[in-house]
Amino acid sequence: MTEPLAKLLVADDEPDLRALLQRYLGDQGYAVRAVDGAAPLERLLARERFDVLVLDVMMPGEDGLALCRRLRAQGETIPILMLTARGDSVDRVVGLEMGADDYLPKPFQPRELLARIQALVRRQRLLGAHHGPVAAAGAPERIDFGDCTLWPGARRLLRAGREVDISSTEFALLLAFARQPRRPLGRDRLIALAHGPGHVATDRSVDVQVMRLRKLIEPDPARPRHLRTVWGVGYVFLPDGPATAPQAAGMAGAPP
Repeated sequence: MTEPLAKLLVADDEPDLRALLQRYLGDQGYAVRAVDGAAPLERLLARERFDVLVLDVMMPGEDGLALCRRLRAQGETIPILMLTARGDSVDRVVGLEMGADDYLPKPFQPRELLARIQALVRRQRLLGAHHGPVAAAGAPERIDFGDCTLWPGARRLLRAGREVDISSTEFALLLAFARQPRRPLGRDRLIALAHGPGHVATDRSVDVQVMRLRKLIEPDPARPRHLRTVWGVGYVFLPDGPATAPQAAGMAGAPP
């Protein structure tokens, strides 16, 4: 029997859409489980490992945004793709602020959903499985800055020796920064580095993720030392803080 490309969990209160997605994504080689709300979704998450969660925003009872926020607060790092009938950019930003990795408004083409799922699966496997073991023997890559340690192979972030809950999207962006230290990066370049060429994201979504990262790694997020704004360009990662970074001089007088 052929192994599925990945295991997907779909939560949506529309029976026809659940059936369509199970059939279509199943035909593409994925193993798909579908549920109609938060309670059955959490029961499945407790028993099985999934590679991507496709979560409808407008479910009855606990809606998708509240569920996404609660899962992230509990330390769940599975990639989450939000589906919603509300396509307004404000709603998309709220979804990202709650910890979603991607956002697709209804109605959508199944092929677009497939492409976004493929991107999430590909990125997650490059970073390491979200419940995977610590990186293997030998000399695993380790990136230290401030009081933080980043382990790319194990997809872990430690701060002052303690594990930090971080979503796959946040981790991918932080890793993109860490592998390009002291180099100012525009938002388009950051999107390509973190998610691969062709990934669709807005400048605002990058700004939201940077704000979330600052809360995770900065001693004072309002006055960041490591993730600095470069006005007119984007952002720069300074592993040792602004005082020792070569490009810091070019940002003199600029607010963070």
